[in-house]
Amino acid sequence: MKFMGIDVGTTNIKAGLFMDNGTVIRIASRPTPTEQTDQGHYYYNPEKLWLTVAAVIQEAAEAAKPSEIAGIGVTSMAEAGLVLDARSGKPRSSIIPWFDTRTKVQAEWIGRESDPLERFTKTGLRASYKQGLAKLLWLREHEQVDFTNAKWLSMSDYITYRLTGNMATDYTLAARTFAFRIDTKCWDEDWIRHFGLEPELFPEVVPAGTSIGTVLTSMAEQLGLSPSTTVAIGGHDHVCAALSVGAIQPDIVFDSMGTAETLIGVLPDRPLGKAEFDSGLSFGCHVAGGKRNFWMGGINASGGSVEWIRSKLGDEELTYEQMAQLLARTKSGPTGILYYPYLSGSGAPQSDPSAKAALIGLAKQHEKGDLIKAVLEGIAYEMESIRRVAEVVSAKRINRIIAVGGGTRNLHLMQAKADVSGCAMVISNVSEAGLLGAAMIGGMGAGIFASADEAVQHIESEHARIAHPRIMVTSPDRHQGYQQIYLNGYVMLQQPLRQFYRETL
Repeated sequence: MKFMGIDVGTTNIKAGLFMDNGTVIRIASRPTPTEQTDQGHYYYNPEKLWLTVAAVIQEAAEAAKPSEIAGIGVTSMAEAGLVLDARSGKPRSSIIPWFDTRTKVQAEWIGRESDPLERFTKTGLRASYKQGLAKLLWLREHEQVDFTNAKWLSMSDYITYRLTGNMATDYTLAARTFAFRIDTKCWDEDWIRHFGLEPELFPEVVPAGTSIGTVLTSMAEQLGLSPSTTVAIGGHDHVCAALSVGAIQPDIVFDSMGTAETLIGVLPDRPLGKAEFDSGLSFGCHVAGGKRNFWMGGINASGGSVEWIRSKLGDEELTYEQMAQLLARTKSGPTGILYYPYLSGSGAPQSDPSAKAALIGLAKQHEKGDLIKAVLEGIAYEMESIRRVAEVVSAKRINRIIAVGGGTRNLHLMQAKADVSGCAMVISNVSEAGLLGAAMIGGMGAGIFASADEAVQHIESEHARIAHPRIMVTSPDRHQGYQQIYLNGYVMLQQPLRQFYRETL
């Protein structure tokens, strides 16, 4: 049998068809149709977005007979969503993406209405303009959207609805509304009513991998699918990607490396408290189930820092080959330069959108290659900050980090991460982690896999025969040298640097 994953992303919308051993059969991709209002607000037109999804489904499905595609899983960006008429299914709003900042005022209001720690223990999050609740309040205030007999659906929910005619969501996406309690796995009805909304505005919530229904007969033939093909909501894209590489145990961390970088790990489903709150990490229910939660932390300008330094060291942007040649001429071990990768503010463990990047410790003997290497080291130091707080809150030693994404092609960066952390940095051969993770969840919904653990075991055992990952390791001496600079330099100067910029700029 075969299964399909759909990934509704910020930049591209993709569909991937896979064998049940994880082998890619066909990937189809189209740009996500993003638009802007006259006021500068970003949005997606629901029908244009659906037609784009339908096109990639159709293209990917052409590589198999309809009857061979047993299940479909849908993953997406986490906080984007829209309001639908609950009876007709017609949109009452456009889709507001996660990155649109029009809802900052509403998020500030939400943040004032509850003690931040108390709210965090229920949701695993802090109030943000990204979240669904802030978007709903904005739609009510600025577009007078009628919420009577309506439903708020996240992106995966909406695509699943268009495929099956059924409205539902999963735990990972429900939590990103800031109206769902991850401790009780239900909508927070009192909190919702506090803002003049009704709990019925939100859909039924099910665990990821639950079958939402089968493909509507009216569109199955058009899409190249069968009316018996099962559809499941995959949930949060980063968490689905972690599933695809088997990073669902507490001692393994998933590292998604792009312009921004996201690290995800596992911890038991248990009450959250001040230690978790102070870590700066966010938390949620894991798509892998089995009484697992996840922690998540990010570096806002990881790959962005590499692109920045690449563009600043000459009149013409350095090629990646030129960067590699410059790095090859640098000395082994730490440069001694400290780089703080805060070109777009900082994330956990000290989240601060106003934080500024800095290079400290430059000397006249430093060459271009040293500056590039310092940037890579700074990204690695920041990852180490996340890893350390994650070890504290999970009470587990993190020994292994599995990385995917464009950043993994930079082997000098991967080596810097291994040197600083002392962890084995595993470069996964899974090229489309979000798609494969969604497809695995589609396989769970179709009954191909009884659980996420079974899916991971099956994919790992079968896929390992096809490709072997590359693993970056470090020597004890090199690791110790980097740790001394991290503890005595990077950490010690971090807080004074933040304070300087807060008070001066």
